[in-house]
Amino acid sequence: MVRDVQETVGIILAGGRGERAKPITLESADHIRSKALIPLAGRRLIEWVVDACREQGIRRFFVVAQGLENRGQIKAVLGHGERHGVEVRYSRPRFDRYNVGSGAATLHNVEQWDLQGNALVLPVDSLFDFSLQEMLDSHRERRALVTVAAVTREPEEIAGKYGVMVTGSDGWVTSFEEKPDLARMREIFPESARTAVPGLPTNAGMYLIDCGRLRAVARRPPLLRLAHQRLDWGGDLLPWLVRHGAPVTFHSIRSLGDLGNVQDYLDTLTDVLAGRYPQISRMLGEPTSERPRYWIHESSLRTTDDLTGTTLAQKIAEGSVHIGEGVRIGRHVTIGEGVSLAYCDIGDGADLREGARLERTFCGDAAMIGPCAWATDAYIGPMAEVQSEAGLTTRLNRYTAVGDGARLSAGSRLEGVRVYPRLAVPSLDHVPVGTELTSSNDVLRWVS
Repeated sequence: MVRDVQETVGIILAGGRGERAKPITLESADHIRSKALIPLAGRRLIEWVVDACREQGIRRFFVVAQGLENRGQIKAVLGHGERHGVEVRYSRPRFDRYNVGSGAATLHNVEQWDLQGNALVLPVDSLFDFSLQEMLDSHRERRALVTVAAVTREPEEIAGKYGVMVTGSDGWVTSFEEKPDLARMREIFPESARTAVPGLPTNAGMYLIDCGRLRAVARRPPLLRLAHQRLDWGGDLLPWLVRHGAPVTFHSIRSLGDLGNVQDYLDTLTDVLAGRYPQISRMLGEPTSERPRYWIHESSLRTTDDLTGTTLAQKIAEGSVHIGEGVRIGRHVTIGEGVSLAYCDIGDGADLREGARLERTFCGDAAMIGPCAWATDAYIGPMAEVQSEAGLTTRLNRYTAVGDGARLSAGSRLEGVRVYPRLAVPSLDHVPVGTELTSSNDVLRWVS
C-alpha cells in the first residue's frame, strides 16, 4: 500500500492565463501572474498543492507549464523542489505547441517523460482535501485506466460551471457532460426534477491515471489526431475514453476549492480559514487562539501603532481590537485601535488603520487600509491602498477586487467591481456590478 503511494508521481497542469480570475492573476495591466502563484493563507497556491501531496507520500512532480509566465514564475517559487523536499521537473518549451488542451498536454508529456506507473494529474487553480491512499486503493481494485476525483453538488450549482458524470449501477462512468445547463441536467437526471437528490457526482478536475496503459490508448490514430488539434480532459478526453469502452471510474473526495475567479477564490479562502480543509489546517500550524480560532505571527503581536503606541497583543487583551473566527495575520502587520476582523487573510507588512472592519477579505502584503474602511467579500492586492476617513468611509463588497498597487480614494463605494493593478481611482459610487476598471479611460467614464 505504502509503496503504491511512494511510486505515484504528480503531474501539475499549469497552462492557463487566469482570465476569469483577473485582477488576482495580474501583476500589472500587461503582466500575467500565473494562477500557480496566487497568494493564499501565507503561501502561493502551488506550494499548498505540492506540500499537501508530499504529506501524502508523493515525492516526484512533473510540471506541464505553458508559456513564459507560467514556466518562469513557477520555477522561481519551486525551483527543482529542494525547499519542499521533493523533485520537480518541467516540460520542455519546444513541446508547448503540442499542449493544445489539458488532455493533450497530459498525453504528450507523459510520453516525453516515459512515465509508466500511476500519476495524479492536478490543476493548479484548485485545492483538494482527499486521501491519496483511498483513491489508489479504489483505482487498483477496479483496475481503472482513469479514476476521476469527484465531489457531489446540487444541479443549480453545477449548471454551466462543472462537468457531471453519468454512472451505471456498477459504478463505472458511462458518459460525461461538460458544463451542462439546468435543462440538460434535468434530461440526464430526470429524478432530480421530481425529488430532492443528495447531489450529483461532478468532475473535480483531478485524475489518477495508469500512465503505461493510457499511453497505449493514446497511440490509437483517432485519439492521436485529436491530441494534435484540441483535447481537454473534461470536454474531450474523458468522453472519448468512455465512448470507446475504456475503464473509467470515479472516487468521491472530501472537498474541492476552486480558485478560478474572484468569488470562488474568496469562498475557498473562507473555507480554508474556517477549518474545512483539515490537511491545510494542520500545515498552518497551531493557532494563536482556539476560541475564536485565529493565527497571528508573533512579530505582529508585538507591533505598535503610531497613534496609541500599544501593541496588537495589548489591544486584543483590552478588547479595543476584535479578532474573530478564521483570521490569519502575517508578519509585521500594524493594526489600529477599533479594527474588527473575521475570516480574513492579512499579508505581511499590511497596515490596517483605526476603525477598519474587514470580513471574508484577503488583504495582500504591504496593503494599506484607511481609517473606518469597510470590506466584505473583497480581495485587496499587495501594495494596494484603500484610502478612507471618518465621515468619508470607503466600502467594498460583493466580491470587489482591487489589484496590486491600485489606489482607491476615500469615500468610494464599490460592489462587484474589479480594479486592475496600479490604477488611481477617485471616489466612485454607483458603478454597476461586474464593471472592470482596466485603465484610466475606464475610470474616467464613471467620474461624475
